[in-house]
Amino acid sequence: MNELGTRLKRAREYLGLTQDDVAKLMEVSRVIITNIEAGTRKVSAEELSKFSKIYGWTMEELLEGEKKEKDIPMFARSFSELSKEDQEEIINLIKFKKMYKDKKLNE
Repeated sequence: MNELGTRLKRAREYLGLTQDDVAKLMEVSRVIITNIEAGTRKVSAEELSKFSKIYGWTMEELLEGEKKEKDIPMFARSFSELSKEDQEEIINLIKFKKMYKDKKLNE
């Protein structure tokens, strides 16, 4: 497996998506996703752009392997401007997402 394929697979798994989910979002067959993740098929610029949008990484971050945490300061500022009720709702959503991810990793 090549480095880009490994990063794409890890990003997909982190988000709790299946290869079928990603294939549907990208409008390609699951076999294409399998081959890209295995490193047996190259990724076109258009496909890389779609992966970027689905996974929330820039194309550069996918290619280089470093996720830049640029959204954290923006999130912190925006979060503090929300009502207490909205903040609690987001915290509960984060807890749920973490619990879901942990459950998927332990299956």
